[in-house]
Amino acid sequence: MSEPKDQQRNLLDELGGPQGVADSSIPGLLFVAVYSISAGELKLAAISAVALGALIALIRLARGESAKYALGGFIGVAIAGFIATRTGRAEDFFLPGLLFNAGYAIAYAVSIMVGWPLVGLLVGPLTGEGMSWRQDPEKVRLFNRTSWLWVGVFVTRLLVQLPLYLSGALLALGIAKTAMGLPIFALALWLTYLILKRGGVDMKRLTGSEST
Repeated sequence: MSEPKDQQRNLLDELGGPQGVADSSIPGLLFVAVYSISAGELKLAAISAVALGALIALIRLARGESAKYALGGFIGVAIAGFIATRTGRAEDFFLPGLLFNAGYAIAYAVSIMVGWPLVGLLVGPLTGEGMSWRQDPEKVRLFNRTSWLWVGVFVTRLLVQLPLYLSGALLALGIAKTAMGLPIFALALWLTYLILKRGGVDMKRLTGSEST
């Protein structure tokens, strides 16, 4: 009964994990809150956010979760805090996230154009296909569609958040990052799962289980 959820969780981990998305959003909200309450104490806001990021990472490690995702979330917050304190601009705390989204949008789009869609590169090894799917035009088109879906996720975030960043709308930027973080990620994951399943991808093998 839990097999579909397990399959989605496996696919979700390969696409970055929901916890990592949440981990980058929560410290961002604290940064905005402390900055606003303290009347612009940028260093205090950055330290608070980084400290929370470290606490989240420690909790995840203590729970036996992947060090890659736990430390990745903390490093992202630490870099954001460093950049903001160095430039003296609070909105620069969100600059790494914007660059991240731009980088991933470009990476997914380029992968489609060169015939190696990233979703296929992630899913192929999980299903046991390896890279053999590239010999199947239908599979290539399927992975292209799902990869374009993720391009849309990253581009949509940029279209909303970049104008807020450029205008210095810190509070709105923090809210937008949170609202467009985990909810959109979860929706895109669900759609990816449905598209792949309906396209004939053997989703059972995403968990390494062939049981019925």
